[in-house]
Amino acid sequence: MSGEVHTKVLIIGSGPAGYAAAIYAARANLAPTLVSGMEPGGQLMITTDVENYPGFADVIQGPWLMEQMRLQATHVGTTLVQDFITKVDFSNAPFACWTEGGTQYQAESVIVATGAQAKWLGLESETKFRGFGVSGCATCDGFFFRGKEVAVVGGGNTAVEEALYLTNHASKVILIHRRGTLRAEKILQDRLFANPKVQVIWDHAVEEVIGSEMPLSVTHLRLKNQLSGEIQVLPVDGLFVAIGHAPNTAIFKGQLEMDEEGYLLKHPATSETTIPGIFVAGDVADKVYRQAVTAAGMGCMAALDVARFLQEKGIM
Repeated sequence: MSGEVHTKVLIIGSGPAGYAAAIYAARANLAPTLVSGMEPGGQLMITTDVENYPGFADVIQGPWLMEQMRLQATHVGTTLVQDFITKVDFSNAPFACWTEGGTQYQAESVIVATGAQAKWLGLESETKFRGFGVSGCATCDGFFFRGKEVAVVGGGNTAVEEALYLTNHASKVILIHRRGTLRAEKILQDRLFANPKVQVIWDHAVEEVIGSEMPLSVTHLRLKNQLSGEIQVLPVDGLFVAIGHAPNTAIFKGQLEMDEEGYLLKHPATSETTIPGIFVAGDVADKVYRQAVTAAGMGCMAALDVARFLQEKGIM
């Protein structure tokens, strides 16, 4: 598709936040348009077993859940576009957004739900075992490692918090840090060092994730001492990469207010940004919870805020 398209509601992003926003906006007869983005379905598309999304007694698959949300969004009246936004102009309403495919959208309101991505180590073996013993979210996947030994990579608040959380499930948690000191807050470090389930391996980096093929699962990590160059092989059942997240907000720089890490800012208890008519939902504005259910809840909030905004403007 190319040319110019006008819409009351443009939703940018298609994870739980984007799809939930689309469902609620469509049910409000707003005929939303959703541009799916570079990773349709978001992070759940690389998540295998999902046990913590409300409404499902049995384990479900992340891609299946996203497909169901997509089908529901289209069923209630969302126009779904397989493309991604490359440029925006939020200086005046209607807001202008351009896609890689050459379409310009003129939108009376915009919901930004572009999500965030976990930062990974960049190892080929890490990619191979992602979802099969390698994870970027302890609260999402820690339950699967009950009574097992796991490793956490990182040295900041996120890594320490993930390690402490995992002690509720794992029999042993090994924190691996490439330096000799942690960057995490002192109070978190004190809790970490006081926990008998935690072991810290200093001055080491993960060089390779090693595992079995049938079934695909993690069995060991190959570590390299950053000071001596010595290699050791560490037996573990899982690896949690906790070196931070990066919100997908590059195209909004200079357009929307964001914090020093790039997360979009909004008014407390709402989805509203400082620009009337621009709303945010999901991990793009949430660095604390980062769960599918909270993202979906924020998508609902954004759609309800949009409906109220458009009604006040007499655009409904």
